[in-house]
Amino acid sequence: MAIEIKDKELKEMFEHGLYFHGHLCPAMPLGLRAGLLALRKLGVGRSQDKELMLLAETAEGHAMACFLDGLMMATGCTYGKGNVKKLRYGKLAFTLIDRKGKRQVRVNVKGEFVLNALKTSPFIAKRKAGVPPQEVERELAEMAVNKIINLPEEEIFNTGEVTPIEPKPAKGTFEAYPCEGCGEAVYAKWIRVKDKKFYCIPCSGYK
Repeated sequence: MAIEIKDKELKEMFEHGLYFHGHLCPAMPLGLRAGLLALRKLGVGRSQDKELMLLAETAEGHAMACFLDGLMMATGCTYGKGNVKKLRYGKLAFTLIDRKGKRQVRVNVKGEFVLNALKTSPFIAKRKAGVPPQEVERELAEMAVNKIINLPEEEIFNTGEVTPIEPKPAKGTFEAYPCEGCGEAVYAKWIRVKDKKFYCIPCSGYK
C-alpha cells in the first residue's frame, strides 16, 4: 500500500508536512485538509507574515493533537511568526482569521468522525496500546492516512459561516535590554524590574 494523493497542492503540502511533523499519522493530514478548506472559504493564500491568525482549540496529551501541525503547514501560521494561539479546549477545531479582510471562519472535525475513529481505527488502537506513532506498522498508518486524504470533506468537517471581525493589530517590539543576572537580551515586554534593575523572568524570580 502507498499514500495516494491526486490533488497536486495537497500532495506537496503532505510531503512537506510529513518532513516537518516527523512521523506518518492520520491527524497531521487531517489538519492539512482542514487548513486548506479554511483558506478556500476565506479566499486567501498561506500567511507569509501575520496576515492570518490561527486560534487552535487543540491541547496537549490527547489523541489526534498532531492535527495542529497540519493546520500550521496548510495556513502558514506558526509559533515563530506569533500568529498561532493554542486555546487548549481539547477539541479538533480552529478559527482562521483574515486580518486584512477582517473576516474569520471556524472549522471543526465532526464529532461522530472523531468518536468513530477513536473506537475503530487500527492505527489508534496501536497508539492506545502504547506503540509510538513511528513504530506503528507502515501499512496501518498508510491505510489511516489514505482514508483521511480521500474521504469527501463533508464527511469529515463542519464549516461555519465567514463572519466579520475587527482583529487586533499585530505588532512586535524591537526594544530589548540586557538582563542584569545572565546578560542575555530580553525584549522589553518581558523585562522584570528588581531593585531598579532590569532582569529576565528566570533571573528575577518573578512570573
